[in-house]
Amino acid sequence: MAVLNEEQEMLRDMAREWAVNESPVTEFRKVRASGAPEAFDRNAWSTMGQMGWTGVIIPEEHGGSDFGFMSAGLVIEELGKTLTASPLLMSTIAATAIVLGGNDEQKAKWLPRLASGEAIATLAVDEGATHDPAKIETAVSGGKISGTKAFVHEAHGADLFVVAAKDGLYLVEKGDGVSLTTRKLTDQRSHADVTFAGATADKLAGGGDNLLDDVLDRARVLTAAEMLGMAQQVFDVTLDYLKQRVQFNQVLASFQALQHRMADLFADLAQMRSAVEAGLQAVDSGFGVARAATIAKAEANRVLHTMSNQGIQLHGGIGMTDEYDVGFYLKRARVLEASFGSTSWLKDRFATLGGY
Repeated sequence: MAVLNEEQEMLRDMAREWAVNESPVTEFRKVRASGAPEAFDRNAWSTMGQMGWTGVIIPEEHGGSDFGFMSAGLVIEELGKTLTASPLLMSTIAATAIVLGGNDEQKAKWLPRLASGEAIATLAVDEGATHDPAKIETAVSGGKISGTKAFVHEAHGADLFVVAAKDGLYLVEKGDGVSLTTRKLTDQRSHADVTFAGATADKLAGGGDNLLDDVLDRARVLTAAEMLGMAQQVFDVTLDYLKQRVQFNQVLASFQALQHRMADLFADLAQMRSAVEAGLQAVDSGFGVARAATIAKAEANRVLHTMSNQGIQLHGGIGMTDEYDVGFYLKRARVLEASFGSTSWLKDRFATLGGY
């Protein structure tokens, strides 16, 4: 496990306490039942802003705390454990794009609002059913952007879209020229196809030629952090269930075959944590980010896929009923596995980074 400083430990403990007490899975059930397109609780989002979570990676001069990606990952991991529905992850990634590529005017306009939680932003990259930044057709002409982005996370609540076009990243505000078509995915969160039809676009001209890749790597690492929290929770809930459930007059945890399965999952979880924390540390240090981020997301995909499947199997058929929470983790897992790179895509990228 990563060695945390005192501030990081306090931040993690605060996030854990708030998530458990104020945002358990029952709160996600309420959001789901409301049927609201934006699919998150505005009051909870306001609280996150007041606690400073919305500005963890934003520099102090723009209203943030500049605590770094390890700190952001700690918060997102704790929220992942309770399936807290919020745009925190995507808004943090969008803010990162502005920090890396924005000019002084763009930073002054948006970063203080994002840091306080007053504004919400999201990232719009993919244009098809699968993640592939090489297949971007969205184009900008005369400061106007046109194209359609598929499966944009947290689109309904976003005030700002960071949009990938053929020649770079652009800031596009919601309003004229921006329309949403809701997509219902299995996790019951906010997803939409977003069409840009001559909307005003402001280019992020800094950050160099690799700005999109740099932003996506950070998206992969933070997504992996949420997946880590989910995997940890599925493991803990499943272990508790095995210790309580009686079958054939014996507690399930007493069966050696099930003990072996849980031991394998424990080892997988430890390996996943190592990869995710290494990815967060790489971003903060600026060393080996692309490889570390690719490994973190690929390992998160592998372990959470296995963990969510095993969680259902070890609960038995009741695991997929609405009465039990474990099924929600599998549904969210399948969406996150496809986000910012499937396992096969990430393996191919890792080989390419290695020159193969």
